[in-house]
Amino acid sequence: MATDQHGTETEPGAALTDAELEALHEVELGLEWLQRAQGNLLEFHHATGHGMDHLYEAEALLDAAGHEGLADAIRTELLPHGVVDGDRWSYDVLESFQETMLTETVRFERRVRRELADGQRHVCERCQEREWKERAARSRRSSDDEESSH
Repeated sequence: MATDQHGTETEPGAALTDAELEALHEVELGLEWLQRAQGNLLEFHHATGHGMDHLYEAEALLDAAGHEGLADAIRTELLPHGVVDGDRWSYDVLESFQETMLTETVRFERRVRRELADGQRHVCERCQEREWKERAARSRRSSDDEESSH
């Protein structure tokens, strides 16, 4: 049942067209995926740190085993080296992402929600929840009617 309006005036998404509801949902999903990307960057940052910790330990072990040249390579070439462009470390990449793309998208998503849905979140999901609950209620009523007619 596709209509141009969803629900009643007191329900989430009541005054939204199908196109507006879909656009709002896409903006929310875009933000959620960028939040997941932040999580991946956090994982990358932590994994990079753990890898560097192991290299730091290997430096001391190599030095103690008489392999000063290899230990020196870890100390002077690998450990001070950034993960991007040779100088940007993983925390810097994470912070840049958080302070630019993520912050700007959060701000935009809030603006879209404010302008389209009075600031309500997950309007599409709330409409779907309502529709599924109504469908279940109709199904229960239909089953009750069949049982009472037997």
